[in-house]
Amino acid sequence: MSNSYNARQTLDVKGKQYEIYRLDALKERYDVDRLPFSLKVLLENLLRKEDGRNVTTEQIEALCNWDPKGGPGEQVSFMPARVVLQDFTGVPAVVDLAAMRDAMQRLGGDPELINPLEPADLVIDHSVMVDHAGSNNALDLNTKIEFKRNEERYKFLRWGQKAFSNFRVVPPGTGIVHQVNLEYLSKTVFTKETDDGTLAYPDTLVGTDSHTTMVNGLGVLGWGVGGIEAEAAMLGQPITMLIPEVIGFKLTGELPEGATATDLVLTVTEMLRKKGVVGKFVEFFGDGLDNLPLADRATIGNMAPEYGATCGIFPVDNETIEYLRVSGRDQGTIDLVEAYAREQGMWRETGSRHADYTDVVELDMGQVVPSIAGPKRPQDRIPLTEAKRSFLDHLENELTARGTMPDADEARFEGEGGDTAPGNQLLHETGAVQVDMDGQSFTLNHGDVVIAAITSCTNTSNPAVLVAAGLVAKKAHERGLTSKPWVKTSFAPGSQVVPAYLDDAGLMKPLEALGFNVVGFGCTTCIGNSGPLAEEITDAIREGDLMVSGVLSGNRNFEGRIHPDVPANYLASPPLVVAYALAGSTARDLTSEPLGEDHNGNPVYLKDVWPSQKEIADVIEEHINSKMYREQYANVFEGSKTWQELPTPAGEIYEWPDSSYVRNPPYFEGMGLEPGAVSEIKQARCLVKVGDSITTDHISPAGAIKADSPAGKYLQEQGIMPQDFNSYGSRRGNHEVMMRGTFANVRLKNELAPGTQGSWTTYFPTGEQISIYDAAMRYKEEQTPLVVLAGKEYGTGSSRDWAAKGTALLGVRMVIAETYERIHRSNLVGFGVVPLQYKDGENAETLGLTGEETFSIDSLDDQPGTVTVRAVTPDGEVKSFEARVRIDTPTEWEYYRNGGILHYVLRDLAQRSQAA
Repeated sequence: MSNSYNARQTLDVKGKQYEIYRLDALKERYDVDRLPFSLKVLLENLLRKEDGRNVTTEQIEALCNWDPKGGPGEQVSFMPARVVLQDFTGVPAVVDLAAMRDAMQRLGGDPELINPLEPADLVIDHSVMVDHAGSNNALDLNTKIEFKRNEERYKFLRWGQKAFSNFRVVPPGTGIVHQVNLEYLSKTVFTKETDDGTLAYPDTLVGTDSHTTMVNGLGVLGWGVGGIEAEAAMLGQPITMLIPEVIGFKLTGELPEGATATDLVLTVTEMLRKKGVVGKFVEFFGDGLDNLPLADRATIGNMAPEYGATCGIFPVDNETIEYLRVSGRDQGTIDLVEAYAREQGMWRETGSRHADYTDVVELDMGQVVPSIAGPKRPQDRIPLTEAKRSFLDHLENELTARGTMPDADEARFEGEGGDTAPGNQLLHETGAVQVDMDGQSFTLNHGDVVIAAITSCTNTSNPAVLVAAGLVAKKAHERGLTSKPWVKTSFAPGSQVVPAYLDDAGLMKPLEALGFNVVGFGCTTCIGNSGPLAEEITDAIREGDLMVSGVLSGNRNFEGRIHPDVPANYLASPPLVVAYALAGSTARDLTSEPLGEDHNGNPVYLKDVWPSQKEIADVIEEHINSKMYREQYANVFEGSKTWQELPTPAGEIYEWPDSSYVRNPPYFEGMGLEPGAVSEIKQARCLVKVGDSITTDHISPAGAIKADSPAGKYLQEQGIMPQDFNSYGSRRGNHEVMMRGTFANVRLKNELAPGTQGSWTTYFPTGEQISIYDAAMRYKEEQTPLVVLAGKEYGTGSSRDWAAKGTALLGVRMVIAETYERIHRSNLVGFGVVPLQYKDGENAETLGLTGEETFSIDSLDDQPGTVTVRAVTPDGEVKSFEARVRIDTPTEWEYYRNGGILHYVLRDLAQRSQAA
């Protein structure tokens, strides 16, 4: 490594010597103090990784001269300290690495060069499903089903753990990846033994989940990337990026009584979505941080994908040190973190001067009010006082669209409460269905909450909201309240520490009394692993075409994500999840209508059971300590006896079994040591045409596999019955399943197949409507390239690499959209699909594109910034328009020229291996 600025020097921490790259070595020439915390971390990364090839002095100088008002800057390379994976994205990453070893062997290189060069941790947390809930044995039953369903995948991961060095696996049942990362894996300051001593540097990472940003709350710079980009980082390739704009978010004041961290983050999400921060860093500052516990900071960081930012980071300060202490980190680490942060100008002091920012957003936390968000997007915040009205307005729109809304002169959605109020009367008139279940008889209506889940990494790392939920449950249970019989209640803690402190505080039993038994330690409802509803409930929903609701303490509520039969889904704090389970409906105003009746028949209101901030703080102070964390993480990599007894394949090259979960992908078939020329795209047909806000949930296979879907039919052809399908996420290691599930979301509205929802398109040579997969395979036989037309915010949501992989495997060569989500655009390039962007003010509608045209562009060999797209209508009319080529960096052009990032890495390593 180079050291052009003589920045490598020694730091003494209580007698122990560390080698560091001092930022103040640059101060004679540059004002580095003005840089935001996040850019200081990037600058240290460049100083430490300077090699004249991937990282140059020009990159260092460009970052030192960063112009906050100048838009995205020049390209720089970011080489994170480590990589974190979850199993849904981790399995295909390990599949790709195994396939690369095969390909390396074919190319004459050394297969063992395909090995993580930086530490990589995979946490198995996405495979547990809520098949059983509301009972004391739910956890045990769900765990047994999880192992039965996923045995093939788990054997494969155990092979990977042994075959690859620098690769660790956290077994199932431990916790959610982001909470394990926050509570255990993260160091804030990383160390590495070198020939010259112990090197200390900021803990940085990328993760294969968009909510990797949760760890930003701990002052750790990192964000979510696709699996393919993470694999490249593991193999020593830099992540190339343009120096970002940095939005400063100033926090003042403190949360008022009744407001929670969830309410704060929903407010922040709403504000930043309106501001527009896609592709930017967001950095929080201000004296309000003095009143913001680290768990609250982590909650805000977690939601960065929802407000669209690359990261949502907090600086290191006293609260960081306190969290490291409470969560069981050793004293040496704690001392190093504080000394390093102070030495490098990365320490926050109350009242200190803030950095230069591209722009500043400000929030007085005292103005935050209890809120929920939905029914389809996390940024659509609704004050709790307006939640009932919002749902009823949404219902009215849905009923109008269905043609079942009563005439305007009939009962409308007015009135406060009670079955005779006009609004509630209309609910009964338009959708009430009688249900007999488990010896009880009740009526199911529009708005009834059929899923109430305390779930997801967003809130289950936060003791304040979890203790609040426990206290609400305790007070409600003491008053005689119970959850409504139609509500499926569940509790999926982020780590095993959570039930430990709740039990110690006497709060687990009241939660269990209301049905919030632990169902698993992993990501459940938020990713669609909500499991089945009771058959009687499902039948009633379908009979009445009911718009029922889910309420969850998660971060995602996109269409079709939570459960296919639950169209309206709301994000809420854990205590509000409990309250909605008691009330049983989102068509009730929790601020004015009772949750239920006590033992004496008296109404009980939310205010009667809501805890004060002091009550919550007292429980935390008395019942949470570092000993709990140390005990729970003492044997974090060992796993259960069931995990340890799984048979593990041997060998450095994977012997691919006849598996429906893990298959050798076709990415490297026919690949040579040199890439070919970039060909032009001629007469491409449109496979999918969609509007705005199409998420990776719409694109990437996720959730349940339907028996009559192309993927379901394929599995049945392999002799697998529908009850054994498992989920798309669990089968991400099988490209045959995933190809068939791409663009198969039940809520997808492909404009090429009007009047349909789901995986349908028009095959233009004949004009017939067939499945998207079947159409793609016909086009492939004809060697016809494909195109996707889209609107704004294409690819928002989770960082699913299969949204790009599946798109590419279907034969899509280019996507033309108005705007892209950062990760998905990068993933498309990383798998050889060119993302094109309409000129400002133009889109498919303004250009008169119907999707029936054929689309052509010239070769991109000369790396143009724009390209002319020639669209030819069926009657021969040519519609030409300019589009911006969204291959944003020189390195991305190398990836595209090679057919993708994995191909680039494989060729580079193979050539180096042969040269050696």
